Amino acid sequence: MAFMKCSSLILSLLLSLNSWSQTDGLAQYKTYKLNETFELPYRIMYPKMYNAKKKYPLIVMLHGSGERGNDNKKQLTHGAAVFTKNQIEDTYPAIIIFPQCPEDGYWSSVQINRETLPLELNFDYNRPITEPLNAVIALVHHLIKEGKVNKKKVSIAGLSMGGMGALEAAYRYPKLFRNVTSICGAGDWQAYDKRVKKIRFRLYHGLKDDVVSPTESEKMVAKLRELKLNPDYKTYPEANHNSWDAAFAEPDFVSWFFSK
Repeated sequence: MAFMKCSSLILSLLLSLNSWSQTDGLAQYKTYKLNETFELPYRIMYPKMYNAKKKYPLIVMLHGSGERGNDNKKQLTHGAAVFTKNQIEDTYPAIIIFPQCPEDGYWSSVQINRETLPLELNFDYNRPITEPLNAVIALVHHLIKEGKVNKKKVSIAGLSMGGMGALEAAYRYPKLFRNVTSICGAGDWQAYDKRVKKIRFRLYHGLKDDVVSPTESEKMVAKLRELKLNPDYKTYPEANHNSWDAAFAEPDFVSWFFSK
């Protein structure tokens, strides 16, 4: 009996993870050409009851460093699953894109000393924007120009490296994003100023994270509060760097993007 229950659970999980290939039209694999030398692969997920005459909220989901490469299938468990469930149930209709960072690229301009744990992170938003993040911004503008997206309802989220990219994107393009979620990420909190005053922020961090120290999120939260913003900061006392598991389990993880 236990074996049957386990098999059933595994089958259910596989069906969920294979939702990209289902014929329900929820997700498509595409590429966006930024310039002659850089092309951004991405997956785009449309609402189940997609209406081409409507403009939908857009959510950008940036993956972590370990998911860099030619294809982002790992996002089936690290980010996509929670949105897939929402799209299938059609609770909060939105367009969601999952850009793919190349193996030698990075979402954020941060410099990292990987010989230390927690990682030694050197933020400086005076550095040029990275090509992968620049391509993401260009893709968002492209979707808005196509008329598919409500430009007043664009959000960006990310975990770890993606969280860093989400916070940098918000700083560089504060008029583009309405909501920003960073999971066990970090950012150049010293650069943040009143330009981000119209953005809503939510940060998650595991307090036992030995890869990206939770103090990085704490410094960002303190800065946002200094700017008279009210960031939503959720911590998990027993979670390590995989605090995204706890974040994705939050009942309002998806609905927060649509709340006022």
